[in-house]
Parts: sequence; C-alpha cells; structure tokens
Amino acid sequence: MKSLLICLGLQICLAASTYGQDPASPREQIQQIHSLIDSYSQARAARDSALLGKILTDDIDQLVSTGKWRKGIAEALHGMMQSSEANPGSRTLTIENIRFIDTGSAIVDARYEIQNSDNTSRKMWSTFVVIRDKGLWKISAIRNMLPAGYNN
Repeated sequence: MKSLLICLGLQICLAASTYGQDPASPREQIQQIHSLIDSYSQARAARDSALLGKILTDDIDQLVSTGKWRKGIAEALHGMMQSSEANPGSRTLTIENIRFIDTGSAIVDARYEIQNSDNTSRKMWSTFVVIRDKGLWKISAIRNMLPAGYNN
C-alpha cells in the first residue's frame, strides 16, 4: 500500500510539472501583442495583403464604423484594401488596454485616428480580439467605433 501511494504521488508530481504552459511571460505576451497591432497598422498603411493574411485568422470578422460587417479573411482583406485606398491618410493605433481572457486570447482596446490629407482627423476606437494560433498571436476580430456625437 505504501508503494502504491508513493507511485501515485510521483505520478501527480510528474503530471503537474509537465503541464503545458505558455513559456512567454505576461510582459513578453504584451510586447508580442503590441508588435501584432503595429504589424496590422503597417500592413494597412502599405496595403500589404500578404502581411495581413499572416496576422489575421481565416475566420476573422470585422465590424467597421459604417456598420458594415466583413466576415472571413477574403472579405476582410478586400474591404481593408478598398478602405485604405478610398480613405488615404495616416492611421495611428495607440493601445490603451490589453485584457487577457486566458493564456491564448486577449481583448485589445486602442485609439484609432486617421489623419486625412485635408488636415482633418477622424478619431475612433478599435477593439481587437487576438488569439494564439500555433504559437503566434493573430487578430480574430476587429470592432471599429466612431463615438456618438462625433462630427467628421
């Protein structure tokens, strides 16, 4: 009986020590998410659909400030490219908050500002849902919001 308890105890200790945890520290994960959002911003500015394809999930969905939904990678990429062309100007995303749901998903809130070529600016909010996919952070959902009462 004593050897059975020792064996059971060793198995429990072994199982606990080999539990698969994300090797990245919270600080590293935060930096990786900042890099992801920076890559998104750069890809949009450069109209780089190849980079966007790498950092967006296949089932991404996006709700844009006009109220239009883009569902799936093909529709999202097409809409992003059209939007960047139709609305030229510099885009700035400034992360305000990252809230981890678990080790593999987070909600990212960012200020989103488009500086138009006529020196007007459009100030919005963007929320990103990001997930870990094969060890890399990717964007799974985007919500762009124009605050109520804001005039362009």
